[in-house]
Amino acid sequence: MEISPTFARLVVELNKAAQPFQSSIVLKTDHRSIDVKSILGLTHSILTSKSFQLEIHGPDEEEAKKKMVQVFHDFHVPVQVN
Repeated sequence: MEISPTFARLVVELNKAAQPFQSSIVLKTDHRSIDVKSILGLTHSILTSKSFQLEIHGPDEEEAKKKMVQVFHDFHVPVQVN
């Protein structure tokens, strides 16, 4: 399966955006839940899914939510946040 440059950038940007936060950032997809700070798991989850939901919990969760939603928005990928 070929990975487009845009897809690869989305994975890298999501992973990079999540790293500074202390909060737990979990991406729930059609098939699984994955820690966004895990680039390997993130790659597989995004590649095989069509719907995305973020669950963010921790001391800096509000800031993390804003940042993660912005990354999805920048790549025109819809996401729900809980």
